[in-house]
Amino acid sequence: MDTTNANTHTKRALLELRQRIISGQIAGGQRLYEVALAEELQVSRTPVREAMSRLAEEGLLERASGGGFLVRSFSLRDVVDAIEIRGVLEGTAARLAAERGVDADSLVPIKATLTELDTCFGPHLEDVDFDRYSELNGRFHAQLADLPGSAILKRELDRAKSLPFASPSAFVPDKSDVATFNVSLNIAQSQHRSLVRSIEAREGARAEAIAREHARIALGNLEYALARDAELMASLPSLALVVE
Repeated sequence: MDTTNANTHTKRALLELRQRIISGQIAGGQRLYEVALAEELQVSRTPVREAMSRLAEEGLLERASGGGFLVRSFSLRDVVDAIEIRGVLEGTAARLAAERGVDADSLVPIKATLTELDTCFGPHLEDVDFDRYSELNGRFHAQLADLPGSAILKRELDRAKSLPFASPSAFVPDKSDVATFNVSLNIAQSQHRSLVRSIEAREGARAEAIAREHARIALGNLEYALARDAELMASLPSLALVVE
């Protein structure tokens, strides 16, 4: 097998396994075996082994005693802690960007994303393109991580966001007519704009505070889903790894 084919098979195995884990098709605590997965995915054992190692680095798997890997499961406290950590790191990124200064040209891409995010909202409260919002929201947060120009901070943010329930769009449902979520997304977009304005104005403390408060919207949506809407829980696949 040449290098190109090997990389392709590894990528396919990685994407397939990640999706199965995040969707709950492979339950938390389940042991994964190279041979069985290789046969199921119709690839050799090497791509499967490399994919599982990568997923262990992301925090979705853990090495089992005696060999192989186990799918990790998480408590609700883990979810809250992960979101808090992301908020702290994004707050630091926003503060450093503001304090160090970001030139106008470097702000053009993130401002363009803000404009695109506006198009996700229709004339009525219930009119939200959730799929498009989720995609653009992920791009906005990736661009925010780039603004301070810190490779170390960006690496730690990427690590913090690698768990599905800790990503910026973790609790944006695939679709919903629940007003609470629609309102929260409008608030989030307002915070996006305030965050960029604060960075542009070099208001470090304000930028940090907004970024940390912004992360708490995810916690609010999670609490709503847990307390009031079981059907809504099913539209949040990131919760498949969470056990009570």
